[in-house]
Amino acid sequence: MGVTGLGLLGLNLHGSLYAQARRVSRARELNLYVGTYTTGKKSEGIYLYRLNMISGALSYVRTAKGVVDPSFLAVDRSRRFLYAVNEVTEFGGKPGGAVSAFSIEQGDGNLTFLNQQPSLGGAPCHLILDQTGRFLLVANYVGGNVSVLPIERDGRLGAPTELVQHQGHSVKPEQEGPHAHCVTQDHAGRYVLVTDLGLDKIMVYKFDAKKGKLRPNAEPSATLKTGAGPRHLSFHPGGKFAYVINELDSTITAFAYRQATGTLGEVQIVSTLPKDFSGKNSCAEIAVAPDGKFLYGSNRGHDSIVVFAIDEQTGRLAYVEHQPTQGKTPRHFTIDPTGAFLLAANQNSDTIVVFRINHGNGKLAATGKPTEVPSPVCLVLV
Repeated sequence: MGVTGLGLLGLNLHGSLYAQARRVSRARELNLYVGTYTTGKKSEGIYLYRLNMISGALSYVRTAKGVVDPSFLAVDRSRRFLYAVNEVTEFGGKPGGAVSAFSIEQGDGNLTFLNQQPSLGGAPCHLILDQTGRFLLVANYVGGNVSVLPIERDGRLGAPTELVQHQGHSVKPEQEGPHAHCVTQDHAGRYVLVTDLGLDKIMVYKFDAKKGKLRPNAEPSATLKTGAGPRHLSFHPGGKFAYVINELDSTITAFAYRQATGTLGEVQIVSTLPKDFSGKNSCAEIAVAPDGKFLYGSNRGHDSIVVFAIDEQTGRLAYVEHQPTQGKTPRHFTIDPTGAFLLAANQNSDTIVVFRINHGNGKLAATGKPTEVPSPVCLVLV
């Protein structure tokens, strides 16, 4: 599979979760795209596997080679195009990272490189498609900013239409400046929320879906506990609650979300770690199960997935279990649209582990042996 460019260098389910779950429930297999780090690693690019929806087994298909540090991926609703950040700090001889676009062959999932654009900030680490499918929103970690890129009819990326720069810092060494880590759109599509690890804030923007522009909300941010380091955000399927996993203090903050105004009200803060754990830890990914009953978060250090039950009336969390990921540094995980399986990417042990989800209590059970994949850092099922 030829891919050229920088040296070449989730699936958005808003409004289509039910249709997607029905499609997946009829499918015997799903494509799994694996984003990786390639610089100084064994990885060669973006890996494609198939997930057996009955057994949970993974089978290797192919690799899109020559893609530099495609650390986070997103696929459009039609499953025709895939987009990858290129998490570098220099692109085309200038400071900043890039974003790459690929077409997806409908028969076999093969990726064909389309084009690439600068992200206008260093180390882009997260991206999503807006609900119209016309724009790509990118969080630049080192740049501490957010950019918006238009998507052409053929899936190619146009030059950025917007760049919003964050300002400030917080108390920990990792918070010497702004570090945008995740960009998320609410269910109504009116607001874009950006978690900034360096500021201990969730920035809220009104989104112009016609022009691809961001404007600060009337209440422009929500503040988290000092030194928390907000990393990723996941909405409850109903849209009434938002959950943020905090990288630096190993907590999850639950918020009530007011969709009419794009504002957040803190509900609860819970630890992601057992009370008797005393080692070093940093959190990474967070996701709500498709049925809205359970919340999952990953611990790097404790090397586990923590599971909470969600009170769907109040949004509050109740501890269920810690499940070891059978590897080191679970950087990312994903849940299939039917809620049958959770797949965990162990970045530093080069493995992916598939867990079956118990729909009654939310607990996880490994389906088999870990699958060896070099430096896995993002998983997208389609």
